[in-house]
Amino acid sequence: MRTLHEVSIKIGQIEAIFRYPVKSMRGEPLEKAGLGWHGLDGDRRLAFRRLDERGGFPWLTASKLPDLILFAPQPSKDAKGDALPSYVLTPEGEELPLFGEALAAEVGRRYGAQVEMMQLKHGIFDDATVSLITSETVREICRLAGRGADVRRFRPNIVVRSTRAVPFEENDWVGGLLTFGDGDDAPTVAVTMRDVRCAMVNIDPDNGSLGPEVLKAAVRANENNAGIYGTVTRIGRLAVGQTIFLYPSEIS
Repeated sequence: MRTLHEVSIKIGQIEAIFRYPVKSMRGEPLEKAGLGWHGLDGDRRLAFRRLDERGGFPWLTASKLPDLILFAPQPSKDAKGDALPSYVLTPEGEELPLFGEALAAEVGRRYGAQVEMMQLKHGIFDDATVSLITSETVREICRLAGRGADVRRFRPNIVVRSTRAVPFEENDWVGGLLTFGDGDDAPTVAVTMRDVRCAMVNIDPDNGSLGPEVLKAAVRANENNAGIYGTVTRIGRLAVGQTIFLYPSEIS
């Protein structure tokens, strides 16, 4: 029997890794990260809950408060590895404790209603636990939108530097498996669906201003899809520079 590696296709390398400890707040670039059954260690484990919301999705996101993307979670001074942040840097540069009343009050003031910081062991995700996008897809959408290429708008966990270097090749990965590294125990993600984009991509990550042309470009170029979502099927360690292999759906 052939191994997974023997029937896979090399598609590129990991260009960047990001995790987002607090949902919709600024992301954290990483050189290495643990990939567990519930996504990257420490990814989206925290979120503000809207106390006035009784529906099925009570979390406050930047689509409702664009300013949220300007808040930057900060690790404690002696934090190591994948530890969650303990403080948040506000847009004005003030450092506030993550679970303190001052941070909840500041975010609630901007939102216009009370919020409460929550921590969930398995994370708070919209559609799946892992998201990937190629740098070429980012460049193409931003080019069509007349904006500088900025991967932060798309909030992926993994940015792929593709060997083919063509935009939207992620569409062809759906149904396949992605492995990171060439060992028999390489972490693996099953690609489950394309990433349907929302107004989050319109938010400028530096100042929170809105530009609808980015989402319009994604709609025009690829039916509002940019990147893919996946589910972890083998845990392990990710690192920038790792080779990525695709085990296509036609073979699987």
